[in-house]
Amino acid sequence: MSSEIADPVDMLERELAVLAFQLTTPRLRECVLCFVHRMLDEFGCDGRLRWACHWRGLRAPQATALERRLAQRGGYCDCEIFDNGWSPVGDAVTYDAAIDEWRWRGARPTCRGVRRGSSQPCCLWMQLHRPRWHP
Repeated sequence: MSSEIADPVDMLERELAVLAFQLTTPRLRECVLCFVHRMLDEFGCDGRLRWACHWRGLRAPQATALERRLAQRGGYCDCEIFDNGWSPVGDAVTYDAAIDEWRWRGARPTCRGVRRGSSQPCCLWMQLHRPRWHP
């Protein structure tokens, strides 16, 4: 009978994979915009629709027009979704002109949720007017 000693590097790699999955998996009923905004706060933007596509792959794989719809609103990467396309609704945010961005007044509100497979944002988000440069 042989007893194998677990390789500590292998164990650490497995733990990191589980942690990465937990950190980057959309919450139950979390809309695409709440997820992308949460991921941007944690991991930033890499100039692509990385988080939007990740959300779609896990929550709404049938939403094949998501990237096109985001791009039509000026969202060519994850951060541009919020720079050009959508902003939070209501008085939950305040605009900081010194840094030209809005901030939550308190803790980030919990996503209001969307039905399974929907790629629409929850009621926390509103579309901005079309950017002037948009055709």
